Amino acid sequence: MKTSMTHLFVTVLLVAAHTAFAETNMLQDLCVADLKGAKVNGYACKDPSQITPEDFYYIGLAAPADTSNTAMGSAITAGNVEKIPGLNMMGTSMSRIDYAPGGLNPPHLHPRASEAIFVLEGRLFVGFLTTTGKLISKHINKGDVFVFPRALLHFQQNPNNAPASVIAAFDSQNPGTQSVGPSLFGANPPIPDDLLAKAFGVEPQVIQKVKGKFPAKK
Repeated sequence: MKTSMTHLFVTVLLVAAHTAFAETNMLQDLCVADLKGAKVNGYACKDPSQITPEDFYYIGLAAPADTSNTAMGSAITAGNVEKIPGLNMMGTSMSRIDYAPGGLNPPHLHPRASEAIFVLEGRLFVGFLTTTGKLISKHINKGDVFVFPRALLHFQQNPNNAPASVIAAFDSQNPGTQSVGPSLFGANPPIPDDLLAKAFGVEPQVIQKVKGKFPAKK
C-alpha cells in the first residue's frame, strides 16, 4: 500500500510538472497582445479578426535616437511587446541603444531576460558582474557580439570621440530594467538615509547629496 501511494504521488508530480511545462508553450498560432485589455502577467490575446500586419511591424529601431538631452549620453529605443504586439507569448524582443561620445548605459539588470548586443557602429567598453563580484569586461567593435546573463548587473560605455550604437536582443517579450542609481536613490517611498549610508560606508549627508541627483519615482 505504501509503495502504491508513493508511485501515485510521483505520478501526480510528474503529470503536474508536464502540464506546467506544456502550458508555457503556445496553444495556437499566435496571440497578438490586446494592449487595451486586462493585464495579468502579460497581455490577453487580441481578437484574431482584428489582427493586422502592423501588429508585427515596427520601424522605431531604424534611426539613431537623440542622445543630446540625456543625462548619461545614451538613449534606448525599446522594441518590446508594448511596441510590437505580435511579440506577445513569443519570449523575445529587441532594443536599439545609441551612445554619444563618452556616453554610458549605467549599471543595470534585466530581471526577466538575458541580453545579447550586436555593435552597429563604434567601439564600446562593456561588462557584467557575477554574484561573486568578478568583472567580465571587454572592448568590442563594429560587428562584434557580447552577451549579458539574465539578472546580472551590466553596463556599456562609449569611451571614444565618435557616436556608437547597438542592437540588443532579449529572450523575453518584456525583459524589464532596473538601474542601480535610480532604484537605490530615487525609490518611492525613499530608502532611509542611514540605511544607505551604512551600506555604502559613507555619511548620511553624502547620501542626501546623491539622492538630489535622482528624483523620486512616481
